[in-house]
Amino acid sequence: MALQATPYKIDLNLTDIDRNVYESLRFTVAKHPSETEERLCVRLIAYALWYHEQLAFGRGLSDIDEPALWEKSLDDRVLHWIEVGQPDAERITWCSRRTEKFSLVTYGSLRVWQTKVLDSVRSLKNINVVGVQQEALENLARDLPRSVSWSVMISDGELFVTDERGQHEIPLEWLAGER
Repeated sequence: MALQATPYKIDLNLTDIDRNVYESLRFTVAKHPSETEERLCVRLIAYALWYHEQLAFGRGLSDIDEPALWEKSLDDRVLHWIEVGQPDAERITWCSRRTEKFSLVTYGSLRVWQTKVLDSVRSLKNINVVGVQQEALENLARDLPRSVSWSVMISDGELFVTDERGQHEIPLEWLAGER
């Protein structure tokens, strides 16, 4: 029998001072059986960073032809394709050709990945890559409840998440492009 996705209820109070976005959002997101809590947190961070009312979660791990998140136009064109993790150069190139804007939130040990992968795709015009500091991500994902209640504030390119355990500063490093 196949493992089922785990639903997470999300209550996200978003204050993005940089873009003048102030939203109280409630939604459910599915965590794939092979997905870690860290990856789920990175998808939520990506959702907050590039929030738009048309932004939606894709099937990601369940369907390689879909991203972790995407924003589509009313005529079903992909305006913004958002991936998470450390995809290879071929995947980044493939995704960037299917959209007007491609963004990637990467995490983990990035040194080798940057040298082998990121340096080979820097010439692509529509890519934005941001790295999330691993220690802060691990702390945020630790004991992640099934009902997540986050207040996210983005100011001057810095990201802060407040949950029931307190405030977490999530250092972001822009590796390519911009938000």
